[in-house]
Amino acid sequence: MPNFTENDIQQINKHGLNIDTIAQQLHDFETGFPFSDIVSPAIIGHGLRPSPADTYAKLYRENRDKYKIVKFVPASGAATRMFKDLFEYLSTGEMNQTTQTVLDNLTEFAFYDDLKQILPENATAHDTIEYLVGKCGLNYGALPKALLQFHKYDGFCRTALAEHLAEGAQYAKSNNTVNIHFTVSPEHIDGFNKILAKIIPDFESDFGVKYNISMSTQKPETDTIAVNMDNTPFRNDDGSLLFRPAGHGALIENLNDIDADIIFIKNIDNVCPETARADTIYHKELLAGTLIDTQNKIFEYLRQLDNGTANIAEIQAFISENLGIVDTPESDIKKILNRPLRVCGMIRNTGEPGGGPFWVRAADGTKSLQIVEPGQIAPENINILKHGEFFSPTDLACGVRDWRGNKFNLTEFVDKNTGFISDKSKNGRPLRAMERPGLWNGAMAKWNTVFIETPSSTFTPVKVISDLIKPTHKSN
Repeated sequence: MPNFTENDIQQINKHGLNIDTIAQQLHDFETGFPFSDIVSPAIIGHGLRPSPADTYAKLYRENRDKYKIVKFVPASGAATRMFKDLFEYLSTGEMNQTTQTVLDNLTEFAFYDDLKQILPENATAHDTIEYLVGKCGLNYGALPKALLQFHKYDGFCRTALAEHLAEGAQYAKSNNTVNIHFTVSPEHIDGFNKILAKIIPDFESDFGVKYNISMSTQKPETDTIAVNMDNTPFRNDDGSLLFRPAGHGALIENLNDIDADIIFIKNIDNVCPETARADTIYHKELLAGTLIDTQNKIFEYLRQLDNGTANIAEIQAFISENLGIVDTPESDIKKILNRPLRVCGMIRNTGEPGGGPFWVRAADGTKSLQIVEPGQIAPENINILKHGEFFSPTDLACGVRDWRGNKFNLTEFVDKNTGFISDKSKNGRPLRAMERPGLWNGAMAKWNTVFIETPSSTFTPVKVISDLIKPTHKSN
């Protein structure tokens, strides 16, 4: 344990942390986190269901006005990695394929109209890229993806933020109200509010709904300390400690603050143009209908257990066949059933980076269905992820109330022993950062889980700038 100064302790306390928490984080850097004990991939017929029948979508449509529904969108991350190749070009002067693609197809991008208004006459290639990502122009390299122009329509363009509002009106409404919650960085709240003030009146008129938009920032007490490569605390040039957001997993605190019956979760960059959204809407309804159907059965079993009329063997079979937990002892049935529920869409694996659905063995020997990220897999076993049949596009419908209608405390269902260490840098200096697996990984490890197959048409992420001119992002 290092000797922290009085200034260090004040900085730690200002983050809502304490010395014991920092000591545990430093210990975790030293020891690392255990890799997931993967038993096998989840496949159709063994942990993963084929796309359900249309009756589930109908069940959701007919009953959604009975529920408070919220669409939850993690949107705080900057788009820096999306423009990595462009920054590399500006730094080295050497043309790369991504930058050349942008320059060759500039007029195809939704942001072109904004860019051409500020570009100087006879702008060079370097000028064009500088005005796109730099502070002298649109400053896209410092903005979150939510505020970037994503799609071009006939006569207008939409940001990723606007597309989520349009999408929400088409499947996440209840009693003609659309509740959407964005997690944002504090410095970008004004940018969100400016766009929302501009588009909400028109969207409410166009879609015949009322929007209720809320935002939250990642809580500082969920940050983790950064360390040097020898695991001593990393210090900024002014001598202060460096704290970093602990990844999406920390957002379980934000999710826990949401008052809702059903919560849809989807990443900010996974939106398609309205003209290609039919599959997304339909399969969101299937996810939610499956959630309602499964939850209704769970609640009925809990009522039977409470009044002494339960058929134990029937419930054990239900848990095994529907929730992926086998050989549940009678003494654990109520505890197993009375947990948050998530229904997760899974697409066929096409080589995209990210996690996948697996059967995982816990320390006590029990097996359950989990979404596992690459950082949670031992290097010698990484091929199990690459060759898995299915991929997790982060497409969830969540039930967060118990059978009596009380909201679960979601922080009680986190596996705190999950996480991974990654190498980063700050001002050219290497460091090690601690990241918790995503919101849908370790933070939901103790939820009940249902995996269902969804088509790849529901997954149109924007990871690099050239993704924006793929056919999946064309509005016609």
